[in-house]
Parts: sequence; structure tokens; C-alpha cells
Amino acid sequence: MEQITLDAIDLALLAQLQLDASLSNLALAERVHVSPPTCLRRVKRLLDAGWIERQVAVLSVDKLAGVAGHGLCAVVEVTLDRQDQAALEAFEAKVAPDDAVQQCYRVSPGPDFCLVVHTANMPAYLALTQRLFTADANVRNVKAFFSVKRSKFGAVLPLPTA
Repeated sequence: MEQITLDAIDLALLAQLQLDASLSNLALAERVHVSPPTCLRRVKRLLDAGWIERQVAVLSVDKLAGVAGHGLCAVVEVTLDRQDQAALEAFEAKVAPDDAVQQCYRVSPGPDFCLVVHTANMPAYLALTQRLFTADANVRNVKAFFSVKRSKFGAVLPLPTA
């Protein structure tokens, strides 16, 4: 990946894309006060350099509940017996591909990991715990906190002002 230094235009582009990645190139160029060709070139450069990992749609939990049910969301603390680099990486490699695991954080102090998981219901959560935790001899402790209401959800990172 190409190494680039962000300037004021790059920061403005990133700020706008965090809020709405579906903006057309023309609309984005207008918002950051650059020409459409400059905007397109810079966004491609930011993508190629890895500043933008991916562009996704954030779905409405409430609207989806009418079709798929509310499901179950839990924040799960996991403590391992061994915390050497290989053990930590092995646990990450095990949970990361699982679709139910939405987020995985290696944390300190306290537990070794905090996961945000989403399952259809409690039986599906039980299957997840057996698949990811019970079957892993290195998992010492699991503590789950079940969400009763999502008060805030976001993915916007604070950016320096240019």
C-alpha cells in the first residue's frame, strides 16, 4: 500500500464519507470544494492506501426486527488461561470469521477480549458459546451482558480539523 500524508482535502473527504458513503462523486466534490476529477482521484488514492477499509450499509435494527425478529445482542468478556502472543492470536483467528461476532477487541486490564455478538435468539447464543468458548480449552471465563436497548450506534471516528 502506498504511504500518503493526509491534507485538509483528504480529511474533509474522509469526514464526509464517514457520514454518507453513498454520495455521488459530484455531490462529494461539491461538499469539499474540489473538482469532480480531483475528488475521484483522491478517494481512489485513500482507498488504495487503506485509509478507507470498506463501505457498508448500516441496516435499521428496528425495521429488520419486523422481518427477522429482534434477535439477541450481547457484549461478551472473555478471559484466557494463557495470554502469550500465539494464544491471543489463535483466539482472534477463531472468533473473527464467525458471522455472529460483529466486533472483537483485545483489551487490558481485565478480560482479554470484549466481543459484540448478535444471534437470532438464546438457543443460537448457546450454540455460539459452545462453538467459540466451551470447546476452547484456553478459555477460562466468559461473562455476557445482554442488550435490552441500543441507545447509540456509530462508526464515525473523530478527525483532526485541518
